[in-house]
Amino acid sequence: MNLQFWKKKDADKKVKKSTAREWLDAGLFAVVAATLIRTFLFEAYTIPTPSMEKSLLVNDFLFVSKMHYGARIPMTPISFPFVHHTMPITGGKSYSEAVQWDYKRLPGFGTVERYDDVVFNWPADKINDRPVDKKENYIKRCVGIPGDTIAVRDKVLYVNGKEGYQPKYRQYQYYAQSATTGNPIDPEILKELEIEPRQQDGMIQERVFNLTAEKYAKLKAIPNVLIWATDTMKAGVLNYNNPCFPADTNYKWSQNHYGPIYIPKKGTTIELTRENIPLYYTLITEYEKHNIEYDVANSQFIIDGKATNNYTFDMNYYWLMGDNRNDSYDSR
Repeated sequence: MNLQFWKKKDADKKVKKSTAREWLDAGLFAVVAATLIRTFLFEAYTIPTPSMEKSLLVNDFLFVSKMHYGARIPMTPISFPFVHHTMPITGGKSYSEAVQWDYKRLPGFGTVERYDDVVFNWPADKINDRPVDKKENYIKRCVGIPGDTIAVRDKVLYVNGKEGYQPKYRQYQYYAQSATTGNPIDPEILKELEIEPRQQDGMIQERVFNLTAEKYAKLKAIPNVLIWATDTMKAGVLNYNNPCFPADTNYKWSQNHYGPIYIPKKGTTIELTRENIPLYYTLITEYEKHNIEYDVANSQFIIDGKATNNYTFDMNYYWLMGDNRNDSYDSR
């Protein structure tokens, strides 16, 4: 007599998974787990440019916390895993814009502090129309937080009227060549001094160098070497070849002589004028999504159809700069 009639027969027992199925399940679990970790906990990045040398070097590998400032919810959730915006080998987009979510961020352990190193998506990339979370990753130092006033005077950073952070091994960019022939400096001399020419887009620029004060002194001491700064703009002169934000003729600023500029703080109201509107026009129209025009006849701004000469900021803003100040595509 079968005294265990309530138990399922062997034919009803769970079928054992094949080895291939087990590997597939394990692979899917790994992809999901890794995606959640990269999205909400931390992610690995490679430094793409020399803008933070010598603090951080090109191709340095680092892990960045997503929890500290609060993880951002993916804005383009349909995308190929572990790829930023371009498919490897084949090229083309690695994501679909069929589903797009608004910008939202989870609560974090803290906020961006002055002089933090910050990894971010380049916010105002005119070269392409990718979604924000698929724009290029950059790393810079946050030198200005909401409410600060930033200026650069003869290469020196000032924050709220006081001298700001100066990197210990800060570099500036120079041209250097043979004083008699105009040829590049002998590579053996450079190797002996442990100095390398600047590289851009994989190409070596034989006459351009990012140098600390120590390296500059060593190179300048070599006989028959002519060396001079790449940025020789004086204060009050607009650099047409390499214009700084806001690229307006009323603001004759350059990398070494910049500002002052106020960094907007959420809830703060400023008076808009024809003089300061170049500083905040992009912020108002592109980031805060308002329509703004100027009524010449009545000397008034029209924001979303209403006449006003005041504007209240909807968000906090930050000013980021590279430690390698002459070789940095940053907030300037």
